[in-house]
Amino acid sequence: MDGTVVIKGFKAGIILVLNPDASYETLKKDIADKFRASAAFFGEAAKAVSFKGRDLTDEQKMEIVDIIQANCSLSILCIMEDDPETEAAFQKTIERKLEQDYSNTGQFYKGNLRSGQVLDVETSIIIIGDIKPGAKVISKGNVIILGSLKGNVYAGAAGNTNAFVVALDMRPVQIRIADTIARAPDNPEKTPGNQTKIAFLDNGNIYIEPLDKDVMSDIRL
Repeated sequence: MDGTVVIKGFKAGIILVLNPDASYETLKKDIADKFRASAAFFGEAAKAVSFKGRDLTDEQKMEIVDIIQANCSLSILCIMEDDPETEAAFQKTIERKLEQDYSNTGQFYKGNLRSGQVLDVETSIIIIGDIKPGAKVISKGNVIILGSLKGNVYAGAAGNTNAFVVALDMRPVQIRIADTIARAPDNPEKTPGNQTKIAFLDNGNIYIEPLDKDVMSDIRL
């Protein structure tokens, strides 16, 4: 499977670089395997897809789109051709679609994220597991971690300053909300036991506080 299919990301979606020497049947199998193995990382985002490296008929392109959607939770909105003007138009369409869905959708992820792994989603997300050092979560909405946060989180990635991060054990390397970044202190305070905390943005600063009713009442959802 190595080298027959390469998945690349760009702002509006994904690019499939296909080996021109592999048989079409081999490509279909390898595409299914690739997206099945990466399903958790793609999440339920809406994307466009573009093909490079090999000429495909319209029927083959549609068949590959069906294979992608059958092996992960991606929603393929359109097929992008190698045309800058068309690409720009499709990108605007996707961005409008995401803006419509943004405040009404969310998703779950179950499992631990380990060093080097990145979970990038278009919606708010609840993670049932731990974010290990070296792992990263990127969300255009809120991030709620039912476990420990010891890696990096970027919430409100579309510029949402009302986004927040909650973790049962809050010990991040870095938290970013919209355009504001907070890093862990060099000598973090040692607190006995785990305590659920929330990170939120207020007046240009990120605050991390114990999660209680008073704090929740001040959060802008």
